[in-house]
Amino acid sequence: MDPNGSNYEDDSPETIVQQLRLTFREEAYELLSELESSLLELEKDPANAEQIGRAFRAMHTIKGSGGACEFHDIAEFTHELETVFDKVRSGKVAATRELISLALFARDQIKSMFNAYYYGGVSDAGKGKEILATLQALVPSTGTGRKPSTKTAPAPVQVAQWQTYRIRFRPSADIFSQGTNPVNLLKELHGFGMCKVVAQADAIPYLEDLDAQICYTYWDVILSTSRSINDIKDVFIFVKDSAEVKIEVIDQGGHLEDETVYKKLGEILLERGDLTPEDLKKVLSSKKRVGEMLVESGMVPGTKVASALTEQQHVRELREQRQGSDATSSIRVATDKLDTLVNLVGELVTVQARLTQTAFALNNSELQSVAEEVERLTESLRDNTMNIRMLPIGTTFSKFKRLVRDLSSELGKEIELTTDGAETELDKTVIERLGDPLVHIIRNSIDHGIETPAARVAAGKPRQGTIHLSAIHSGAHVLIRIKDDGAGLDAEAIRAKAIEKGLIQSDAQLADKDVWDLILAPGFSTAKTVTGVSGRGVGMDVVKRAIDALRGTIEIESSRGQGSTITLKLPLTLAIIDGFLTKTGVERFIFPLSLVEECVELDPEDESKSHGRHMAHVRGKIVPYISLREYFSINGDKPLHEQIVIVGVDGRRVGFVVDAVIGEHQTVLKSLGKFYQDVEGISGATILGDGTVALILDIPRLVHLVEQQEAKLAR
Repeated sequence: MDPNGSNYEDDSPETIVQQLRLTFREEAYELLSELESSLLELEKDPANAEQIGRAFRAMHTIKGSGGACEFHDIAEFTHELETVFDKVRSGKVAATRELISLALFARDQIKSMFNAYYYGGVSDAGKGKEILATLQALVPSTGTGRKPSTKTAPAPVQVAQWQTYRIRFRPSADIFSQGTNPVNLLKELHGFGMCKVVAQADAIPYLEDLDAQICYTYWDVILSTSRSINDIKDVFIFVKDSAEVKIEVIDQGGHLEDETVYKKLGEILLERGDLTPEDLKKVLSSKKRVGEMLVESGMVPGTKVASALTEQQHVRELREQRQGSDATSSIRVATDKLDTLVNLVGELVTVQARLTQTAFALNNSELQSVAEEVERLTESLRDNTMNIRMLPIGTTFSKFKRLVRDLSSELGKEIELTTDGAETELDKTVIERLGDPLVHIIRNSIDHGIETPAARVAAGKPRQGTIHLSAIHSGAHVLIRIKDDGAGLDAEAIRAKAIEKGLIQSDAQLADKDVWDLILAPGFSTAKTVTGVSGRGVGMDVVKRAIDALRGTIEIESSRGQGSTITLKLPLTLAIIDGFLTKTGVERFIFPLSLVEECVELDPEDESKSHGRHMAHVRGKIVPYISLREYFSINGDKPLHEQIVIVGVDGRRVGFVVDAVIGEHQTVLKSLGKFYQDVEGISGATILGDGTVALILDIPRLVHLVEQQEAKLAR
């Protein structure tokens, strides 16, 4: 398939390279993200060998895989960058801020080169040469090294196959003093595939002889992966001269020579060098198990026997997985295919609702039983399909570290971005549309919120400001908080600007929350000068519209001199939701079930006592309500007993009066046509089991619109 989506049916070298490049696309951008992340972490701790290793391995893989895909210009450029970082790795060059800034520029250049091929962008070759020249001037005598030849033949294309490796990693006793944590290397191997690790502790002395600065332990690793042996060697690249690393392939091409049996315990110990042939002969004559005899006789430590048994078990599990399925543990799926699957599941949910309704209408017990089974299976399919679309939000969080670094430097501020909850999962579509709003909020925190170092010191604060980005699940929503320890919002300045723009009356009495909400108004800005960062009145209005489009809400908290917190409440998914179906006149309306708190009957006395104001007494408290019949001008007579659906909006309880409550309903969201896109208070529609259309209410927007109408009437 070419970049435009055409299918290839020939096996010419050009076609194979094209296919290889497409396969490499996602990995390329992941490697660039990994490179950027490691460089930013390295800037905080320039002597961190682990981060130097992360950066070097990312460069090395980009160069190697890029060369295999015949991205020769990228391979050559990355080779020059790798040459510099080889000197950083060996300790000949310090990882200064200037060097890291150049490395980040080089990373951006590599990305633009990939974009030029994959997305038709333009890469400035002159800028690349300038970056390399500056690097070579900054790090003299690096040399150009041996550049990959652009005339070399294409690397042979190989299909990734799983192989199983036996690894013995015996670090030097002084590895801790070298600044390396061997556990981190083992963790990296875990990310390669199926991995089991057994620690060998037979060299650990008694407690009184123990030296905490010495590493007495070594490890046996059994790893099944599609990664090459060179990738495994790269994990140990910084300790290759000070550690014994033995790597053996025990399973070629993902299949054992004999699928029914594997090596016996004694054979494994012989291959590892943990047992001599003579000792093995001695224990084979015993009636006891080999492992028991070896441990009892003291010929082999128990941990080494356990390691050999682990290898046997690992291979057995691998064989069972292979017999059950020939597929790899994970595959990459094109986004459009995933979207098509979700749409089909949505259609299936609609058909299932129709089947259930028909079965009960015909009063056919056998058909009802089938409908219930289809409903169970459809619900399971829906949940699993939606889980496939879920991605950790950390992929978005990591992009903002570079933004904070560059923008704070531009403004002469010292700011650190910290994150929490990066593993929190959210629908892919929500994550994609969340990027721009978060950029606006973080830019505002940097420009308006965090003070200059001098101002912070004068206020008794640390020179360095902090922006904390966190995510946490809350029911069917995710709460994303952006918190800074800056100057906070100036309530008086906001009020003055709002009065100047005619947003509020000069004598209006507003609570703090209402004052903070004013900054979400279109064109609102308290900046006295227009800069490249802010001051044009564009930003928070964009955020508000984007979050509204995601059916989310924004909550702002601020304390003068202490900082501000903006909380975004977003739905987990936008495709299929659990709804609450109601009826008013001939119309059907659906409430997002996650917002519904309870349903009560509207007391006729409340209507008469409220004197035209829509207020109801619920459990001793007054709850304002909105009549959907009045708001949408629905004709027809009211029923004798109306119902109030009480929802939670921005920490408040608001009621919606409907004729009748029907119940829960799996809701497949459909966008409205062009003629109905501007209808306020409606976020979409869905098709019911009987073929009729129900409108999905945009609850926060409806509440806001009614409040605006009441405010105008009160003037």
